[in-house]
Amino acid sequence: MIEILVVIAIVAILATIVGVSLLSARDKARDAKRMSELNQIGRFLTFGCLMPDGGAGEYDLKVLINEYKTKYPQYANQIPDIKDPKTGTDLVSNYKYIIDANNNCVLYANLEREEEKITLPGITVPTPRGGKGIFEGLSKGWNGSKKFFQISN
Repeated sequence: MIEILVVIAIVAILATIVGVSLLSARDKARDAKRMSELNQIGRFLTFGCLMPDGGAGEYDLKVLINEYKTKYPQYANQIPDIKDPKTGTDLVSNYKYIIDANNNCVLYANLEREEEKITLPGITVPTPRGGKGIFEGLSKGWNGSKKFFQISN
């Protein structure tokens, strides 16, 4: 009977270890998806920033996509409908876009993994003309970490 309990305890410990490693892999995969999607959309920033009808400010990417589809219905089928794989919904993508009065912009998302390496040192907030990479914010974002990925013109 003791041997069976020992075996059950060992199996439980191994299952816990495997479960934790799978959760980490899932977080890493979602971060990779976020960066890939922002890289795809970020390619358009090389052509220039889109100034929304609301003017300079911060927007959810879903608002911009819907506005663009309305303005240019001939391209509506070609515009991907993307959203954060963990916290995005049909109404809110949780990918953010900031544009300033000088037509400089930045597209950014909150990552899940605190282990992501910072590639934009000195930046603590999404910064138009701040480059492409990962920065550490001052506080945790909607996905629970202080790490953010940004692409700017």
